[in-house]
This record gives sequence, C-alpha cells and structure tokens, in this order.
Amino acid sequence: MATFISVPLKKSSEVDLVKPLSKFVGSAYPAGEEQAEYLRAVEELNKLRKSALGRPLDKHESSLEILLRYYDQLCAVEPKFPFPELCLTFTWKDAFDKGSLFGGSVKLGKPLASGAFAHIKDTVLSALNREPTMDISPETVGTLSQIMLSQAQEVFVMKATADKMKDAIVAKLANQAADFYGDAFKQCQYKENLPKEVLPVLAAKHCMMQATAELHQSALANQKKRFGEEIARLQHATELVKTVASRYDEYVNVKDLSDKINRALTAAKKDNDFIYHDRVPEVKDLEHIGKAALVKTTSIQVPLSQTFTDLFEKMVPMEVQQSLSLSNSRRADTVNRLVGSLREATNLCNGVLASLNLPAALEDLSGDSVPQSILEKSRAVVQQGGLHSIEQLIKDLPELLQRNREILDESLKMLDDEETTDNELRTKFSQRWNRTPSGDLYKPLRAEGGNFRSVLDKAVQADQVVRERYNSHCEMIALLCKPENELCAAIPSANPAKTLQGSEVVNVLKAQLGQLDAIKREREVLEGEIKSVTFDMTAKFLTALAQDGAINEEALSAAELDSRYGSHTQRVQQNLRAQEDLLGQVQTSHQEFAALKQSNAEANDREEMLKKLASAHDSYIEITSNLKEGTKFYNDLTEILLKFQNKCSDIVFARKTERDELLKELQQSIAREPSAPSFSVPAYQSNTSTPAAGGPTPAPRTMFVTQPPARPPPPSFTPQAASSTPGQAPASQVPPPASSNPPPMAPPSAPSQAQGPPYPSYQGYPGYTSFPSFRSITVILFIYN
Repeated sequence: MATFISVPLKKSSEVDLVKPLSKFVGSAYPAGEEQAEYLRAVEELNKLRKSALGRPLDKHESSLEILLRYYDQLCAVEPKFPFPELCLTFTWKDAFDKGSLFGGSVKLGKPLASGAFAHIKDTVLSALNREPTMDISPETVGTLSQIMLSQAQEVFVMKATADKMKDAIVAKLANQAADFYGDAFKQCQYKENLPKEVLPVLAAKHCMMQATAELHQSALANQKKRFGEEIARLQHATELVKTVASRYDEYVNVKDLSDKINRALTAAKKDNDFIYHDRVPEVKDLEHIGKAALVKTTSIQVPLSQTFTDLFEKMVPMEVQQSLSLSNSRRADTVNRLVGSLREATNLCNGVLASLNLPAALEDLSGDSVPQSILEKSRAVVQQGGLHSIEQLIKDLPELLQRNREILDESLKMLDDEETTDNELRTKFSQRWNRTPSGDLYKPLRAEGGNFRSVLDKAVQADQVVRERYNSHCEMIALLCKPENELCAAIPSANPAKTLQGSEVVNVLKAQLGQLDAIKREREVLEGEIKSVTFDMTAKFLTALAQDGAINEEALSAAELDSRYGSHTQRVQQNLRAQEDLLGQVQTSHQEFAALKQSNAEANDREEMLKKLASAHDSYIEITSNLKEGTKFYNDLTEILLKFQNKCSDIVFARKTERDELLKELQQSIAREPSAPSFSVPAYQSNTSTPAAGGPTPAPRTMFVTQPPARPPPPSFTPQAASSTPGQAPASQVPPPASSNPPPMAPPSAPSQAQGPPYPSYQGYPGYTSFPSFRSITVILFIYN
C-alpha cells in the first residue's frame, strides 16, 4: 500500500457569524420575506462552517464534499457582504504544530491539491495584513504544491502499472515522477518548519520511482534483444531499492518492488550467462529514459462541488449594492430638484399675490368685512394647531439635536480611546506590534463622522432660519387664530369702492387668478407623478458586472434617469414659464385696478393689514412644513447614527480581541526568549574537527540553543555524465546513478560538527494569527488527507 504525504487540516477557533451578518441584513434590507430569507441563510452558513471546521472529518469523499461546499459558499458570499466593515476575526492555527503528515493510502487522486497550494501562494497571501504562519508561508506552500504534483504523477504510475500498460510508457511516467520528487526534495532541504518525515520520504520516493523506471526500461531492452542493457538497468534498480531499504525502511515499504527487481535480475543473468553472453555496459553509457508528465498544477475554479447551491442566491454583490445606493441617491437628487423647483414656484406665486393683496383686494370692495380668502386662511391655520403646534415643534428640535450629537460624540470617543491604547502599545513594543495602526484603519470612519458633524452644523443653521422667520410672523399668525369678530375688529375699515364691482379690470384679475390656481393644481399633480416613478437598476448593474467586470454606475444611472424623468422635466419647465407669463399679466392688471380704487390712508392701512395676514398664512404653512421635515430629519439621522455607533463598537471590539491575542503571543514569545545572553563556545572547549578546505563553515554553537535533529541522508550515486578514471572501483561496488535524474542529497545523519541553520529563519510569530478574509484561508482546508 503506497504511502503518501498529506497535509493536516488547519484548525480554527469558533466564530459567531450569525450576529454580525444578521445585523448587516437587518440594516441593509427592510423587514419582510426577503430579509427573513437572508436571516435563515445566515443560520445555514453558520451551521455549514461548524460542519466543516467544528468537528473532526473522516478521510472520505463525503468529508471532502463538506469542505468543497463550504469553500464554494464562501466564494459566493464574500462579494455580497462588507466583511472588512463587519470586523470578523478568524483565527487559524499552524497546521504543522502537532501531528504527522502521514494519512495512509489514497485510492483516488483529484486535480486539486497542487493547485490549491499554488492558489494560496498566488492569491491568498496577498489578502493578509499580517505575517502568515509558517505552514502557509510562500516558500512552504510552494514546496507543498510541488510535493502534491509529484504524488499525482505517482498515482498515474500506479494506474499504468495496474492496467499493464506498455513498459515504455510506464518507464517514462516513473522517470518523470522521480524528477518531480527530486525537485520537491531540493525545495524541502532547508525548510525546518515541515515535519521531519517529509525529507526522507521524498528521498525514498525519488529512488523508488527511478528504480521503477529502470525496471520497466529493462523489460523494453529485453524486448529489443539488448540483454546486457537489461542487466545493467536491473543492477542499478537493485542498488536503488537497497539504499531505500537500508535508510528509509521506517518510512516506506519497498519489499514488493525489491522482490520484483531481484527476480527479474536473477532471470536475466541466468539467461545471459548461459545463452546470450551479451556485454553488460556501464550505467553511465546507457541511454537516458524519456519523461512523460500527465499532471500539472490546475487553478481553483468555483464551484468545486457539483451539488453546490448558493444560500444567498438572490442577494446581489456588494459592488451592485453600492451602485444601487449611489443610483438611488441620484434618483432622490433628481426628484428633489424637480419637486423643489415646483414648490419654489408656488411660494413665489403666493408671495407675489400677497404683496398685491390678491385675491383679498377683489373680495374687499365693501371695506368693512373680512374677505372670504382671509377667513379661509384663518380656518386653515386653526385646524393645523395654530401657534401651539409650531411652538411644540420648535421646542422638540434642540432635544433631538442633542441626542444625535451625544451618539456621534460617543462613537468617535470609542475610536479615540482604542487608538490611544494602540499607539501606547506600539510605542512600547515597537516593531513587534505588527498590526495595522488604528489611525489608518479608522480613517474611513472618521471621515464619515466628520460628514455627520457637518450635516448637524448645517441643520442648526437651518433651524435658526426657521425660528427667525417664525418670530417675524408670529404676531400675524396669532391674529389669524382669533375668532372672526376679533379678526374683523383688528382689520382697519375703509371707504367702500362698490363702483368697481363688475368692472372689466376686476373680471380680468379674477380670470387670471383662476388660471394661476389651475397652474398650482397642475403642479400638485406633476409632483405626485414625479414621486411615483419607480425603477430597478439591479438587472442592468448585474449585466454590466458580468460583461465588463465593473459597473459604470454614473453613466448607467444618468441614462436611466433621463429616460424616466426627461418628460417630467420638460413639463416642469413649461409650467414655470406659464406661471411667469401669467404673473406678469396679473401685475399689469393690478396696476389698472389700483389706479381705479379710491386711495386714502384708511384704505392703505386696511390693504397693508390684509397683505400681512395673507403672508402670515403662507409663512405658517411653510414653517410648519419645515419644522416637520426637521423633526423627521433628526429622527432619521438618529437611526443612521446608531448604525454608525454599532459599526464603531464592532470594530473597536474586534480590535480589542485582536489586541489581546497579539499581547498573548508577545508574552509567550518573550517567555521563550533566553534569560541569559548567548555566547560562543571557546575554541579550546570544542571537540569538533576543523572543516575541510573548501567545505562549508559551521555556524557557531551557542548556549541555550537546541539544535534540530539530523535528517537521514539519501543515497549518493555517481552521475551518468561522469567519466571513468583509472583506479576506479569495479562497477559492482559503485552504486550506479538514477538515469537522468541525480538523486537529492540529504544532510549527513551524523555531522562531525554542530550545524547552524543553512538559511535565514522566517520572521513571524508561530501559533495563532488572524486573517481578514475567511474565504481566502479556507482554501487550505481542501488539501485532502
């Protein structure tokens, strides 16, 4: 049964996905069936993670299917949630902390493992904001990728042998596998973070694949009547398996292969000695065996599971969500612009008519009663609550403002306090405090908080304008709230102008005022139509993202807005031009009307009072509307600020958790440091011999330093390319080389002197480390034991 190197699953601590993801769903989607569906999906995702990571998995296809489904779901869900803003911390342990790499036999090889390690090296590591653990360092995953590639090639060798394929094919496949194992061995020589079993297994596999290639190539030589070559290759194969049996027998079982080679060699020698008498050539003179690679590193393509179904299939990616948010903002701006221009036109019309005392001047020809239009305005003010309703709204605004300011101040204070602590620890630990500075991380939140502060300041200014306007009109508004008899008594009387009743100028003015009323009603209808326009840009944004890989939101939104609101914009402009022309005509007619009226001081006082009452009514309506809008604004802003506060609280909590873990790592690291300074052993106390000239200089031995155990050496053979020299030992005493693949050299099992690490140690903290993206790291789980 073949022995394969497998990588243990990385272990992670438990993470609650439900709370942060549910909070986002609740804030991003309104209550209803859609929100409920996404909340259920969050629960299922949490269960899926627990199934994949929360319990030991059997070495079976069903376990692999769980991991593949989980990875596919992560790939599908990552673009749909703002994970950096959710501040989820995923902690993974070094896979090589404990345990062995050996996982038994593998019956089926999937084209995944080598590509998965290559994916980690090329894609995942770039997403980390801290030094990776040693098991996923670029050098380690590159080596593991080569190991998996070698083992995949060996699987094809086993398959070809079992299917009794032609010896020429098997020889090429095995020779290529030996080449792959040799490359893997070279990459592993100086990586002490890998378990000690790896290096001898790779050396043994290199020799075994070479021996297998020689065995099948010898059969091919026999078929071609090259009996001396057959014996030479079998002798070479025999030496290879003898080396494996003597040095690596505790790691691999080479007995079956050895017996097969010995039987073939015995038979070949017997036939050659008694029948053929063919000369046995030197191994170095043999033709090189060809190579045939049937494996390659394949990229990760999702979905990996054939049964995968996205739990959040209906949820659009974050890029689409953000584009929708910007598009909705543009739509709101367009609606507000059109509606605002309509309302400004109405206010302008009311102001002009109030300044001309219309229509009250046409109704007040008697000079001693309250005009009907004034009575209607008075009743409208009373029905809406009069002064009391306005004063209550004005009284509530400061409380709402103060509540919002307190929420904003508390949110920013949380960031300030955590950043201060982070800076203090950074000063204390210097370069060891190797996490992103809080000041850099909080820049987007502080910018957002600054925007909120600016909005509040502008709101305070708007509140002041409303109060000033109320103060200037409150006396006339109070008069409108009085009974009709008191209102009549407050309006000065004037001489009657009954001679104007039925005159042409009066009729013209009344007709023009009627036309103005029709224009106002048209504006109300147009405003309702503008507000009722609805459209969904989701499909167009999804199509653009699929086709172009990006969304040009501004261009797409502008085109859609022009299509939806183009006709409304034209109608608004026509309405405004019609009112402008008609107001000019009203002012001209009013001049004629004023010239015909009897003018005296009493008439002027009465007309002035009626103008003030009409203006007070219009101001009351506008002030009430402004105050209600202000109240709604503060209440809506409170909800937004509470979400901002939660966002600040979440990231501060995550930073505190990360801070505590890093402090724990630093304390453990400091505890492992030697308590006394290291120093070199004097030369006269050293028993080691002086290295030979030209050899490597040993690293100085230091006190309190534990040297790693020596690795078992691989066999050493003479390359084929080497030429024979006089006095060379007989071929039977010299182990022949492994065809075209020189075997790897392992460190000697018993070095004559202390050896320091032949490569710079990897900088970073072992053990736990936190990552920003669980999709990125979970790919490591798919290296199937």
